[in-house]
Amino acid sequence: MEVAVSAVRTVTGERLSSAVLAPMPQGVDRRLLERMRPREVRPLAEPPAGSGLAPVPGTPGPPVLGHTLSYIRYGHAFTRARHAALGPVSWCGFVGEDVVIAAGPDATHAVLTNPDKAYSQDGWRFLVDDFFHRGLMLLDGDDHRTHRRVMQEAFTASRVRGYVDRTVPVLRETIPTWPTGRQVRIYPMLKRLTLDVATRVFMDGRSGPEAEAVNRAFMDCVQAASAIVRRDLPGTRYRAGLRGRALLERYFTEALPAKRAGAGDDLFSALCRARTAEGEAFGDADVVNHMIFLMMAAHDTSTITSAAAAYYLAANPEWQERARSESLALGDGPPDAATLQSLGTLDLVMKESLRLAAPVPIVMRRTVRDTALLGHHIPEGQLVMVAGAVNHHDPAIWADPDTFDPERFAEHRREDRAHRDAWIPFGGGVHKCLGMLFGSLEVTAILHELLRHHRITVAPGYRPRWDNTSLPVPADGLPLRLEPLR
Repeated sequence: MEVAVSAVRTVTGERLSSAVLAPMPQGVDRRLLERMRPREVRPLAEPPAGSGLAPVPGTPGPPVLGHTLSYIRYGHAFTRARHAALGPVSWCGFVGEDVVIAAGPDATHAVLTNPDKAYSQDGWRFLVDDFFHRGLMLLDGDDHRTHRRVMQEAFTASRVRGYVDRTVPVLRETIPTWPTGRQVRIYPMLKRLTLDVATRVFMDGRSGPEAEAVNRAFMDCVQAASAIVRRDLPGTRYRAGLRGRALLERYFTEALPAKRAGAGDDLFSALCRARTAEGEAFGDADVVNHMIFLMMAAHDTSTITSAAAAYYLAANPEWQERARSESLALGDGPPDAATLQSLGTLDLVMKESLRLAAPVPIVMRRTVRDTALLGHHIPEGQLVMVAGAVNHHDPAIWADPDTFDPERFAEHRREDRAHRDAWIPFGGGVHKCLGMLFGSLEVTAILHELLRHHRITVAPGYRPRWDNTSLPVPADGLPLRLEPLR
């Protein structure tokens, strides 16, 4: 279906005319589009005289909150509806700020590749810096390049193979013990599992009250990053996050001397010893900051992807059986990285799950100077939301984009090659996810072990509802039924 919109034009001194809505994107509720229908489109900022640029069209939404609640409720359906109404560059009000939305493969590519260095990571910093201070995704320029070079030493192919070897025993200990014969909420079970994996792979496998306190602190930081009340007040998520951050700093700082002196093969030890050929290395504060950020980034995205894939396998039993047959054919031995990469069906299922339920559907930037985006004027200091999940549902790229169809990633089709930003679950540009190989292997290992022991079913007609307060999570915990395979 064509999702073109009429061009929105301005004349100096006049308001923008209302946008003419094109046909609804497939899979987005028409009632939502009607609610999102801009009644009186306004320009964000007038472009410089003679620039030939157009102003960014948009609407502020309700007072104070703007469109915040609509995004929390509808997620990428909201950004798709805005894209259908206003095109690839638009703006809308969110809590306290007007935000430009860059959606569609051309707009997202322009921002993520950042050829004129106009877009900074400050778009993330104002949200998460209090809790994930100086994490890799918050750094810019030479600072980012140096830290990324050092961190790459902890994500070499040989190290990733070692992390997989640490991961598989955790899965084999846990997944066979999951309850069967009744409906379970799979999301919290997977979240607990990926936290255990992160503890084993990234730290040193400690358990007990100390590990529980660390895990709770991570979860408090993640929840606080999306808090609407951003003050250190009693009973708020924000206060819990600040205290969680302080606990994590103490924990990693106290453990750091032993890690530097030891010969461990966990990620914490690897970051302590990482050094480039030019002698670049992390100081103590760098290691602590990166450990806190990486623990968050690793377990949240893996949990979301594993949960989505489990749902799609339950809802599409023919794909579940096809994937299971490949897993069972490997026998009972623990798989290594190469074995997991040989599971072609699970690879297709995971990619399609990442397309339909992107764990990071938006990324944030802020402009450091005036710039142009697809012929639109973007002023200095402007917050920009890069809505990559919109690309994953573009009917110009994907056949029947709201249908679960893993075969679209098979070599004979490769719909993802239609545009370099057609499929961007790991971001793009110089900030593309450094841990995507390990993350993909972890999800594959989880699904492989799940299929070896359980048959997954879902109630007829059930559809997940994702809560987009921070990263998208199933609001009801994603109820599925597990039955013993043997």
